[in-house]
Amino acid sequence: MSRSDLNDIRVHVRFKLSGLWASVMLCYIYGDYFALFVPDKLQQMIDGRLDGLGPISQGLLIIFAAIMAIPSLMIFLPLVLPAAVCRWVNIVLGLAFTLLMAASMPGQWHYFWVLGVIEMALTLTIVVLAWRWPRTAATP
Repeated sequence: MSRSDLNDIRVHVRFKLSGLWASVMLCYIYGDYFALFVPDKLQQMIDGRLDGLGPISQGLLIIFAAIMAIPSLMIFLPLVLPAAVCRWVNIVLGLAFTLLMAASMPGQWHYFWVLGVIEMALTLTIVVLAWRWPRTAATP
């Protein structure tokens, strides 16, 4: 049996986008989990403070929750949004999360850089896939 004998299907862009957002979300979760092993990070959390942002407040946690809810929702939304809306939402949010990750990388540990580069590659792939969303051929 050769490679050309393998049966394959064409995966719709909606499923690709959903899978990419799921991958991004898993990288975020693992990044946050690994952060617990960075010296003094857990103590900072216990003390209710966050490096560079000072004391943790309900408002700050609401902001973090809202930011992280977006990629979580983007696992589902590409499957149900109208195509034109879905395309632009993925372009805008893919770029926004790429920039957010790039802005948060300076001064971080190497594990964060590894995950950050992967996350940015995934979110940029989301942008490219959404930008190149296939169009239906116009009928004469």
